[in-house]
Amino acid sequence: MLVRYLSPEWIAAVQAELSATDALAEVAGSHEVGITQVVTDTPHGTVVYHLQVGGGRAEFADGPADPEHVRFSQDWGTATAVATGHLSAQDAFINGHILLVGDQQKLMDSQPVFGALDQVFNTVRARTDYSGDGDA
Repeated sequence: MLVRYLSPEWIAAVQAELSATDALAEVAGSHEVGITQVVTDTPHGTVVYHLQVGGGRAEFADGPADPEHVRFSQDWGTATAVATGHLSAQDAFINGHILLVGDQQKLMDSQPVFGALDQVFNTVRARTDYSGDGDA
């Protein structure tokens, strides 16, 4: 079953995969970071979700991280291009398509978290509708 990108069902699918991933639980024991993602201009308004990692736990859910160490903001076009691999996150940052606010050192120190997340997002990507039309 397909889930619409950035929908509550997509967020739940990411959380389910995250909970089933041993690699993420392992890095959550040695890293702590709260990351908020804000995506504007989606077909359904602005979407805010977060990744909270620390104390051996990892959570992916609606709303801002608490505590929030880093906030990323981008529009729908950038978010879908990065999520589908049509644009690298690095290029999006360099060209000003993703705004980063917060503790950049905390972000750099959290690279093992992002490495573990790759597996989660790769799995969910195969079941995601990025069209934005809501007919997933």
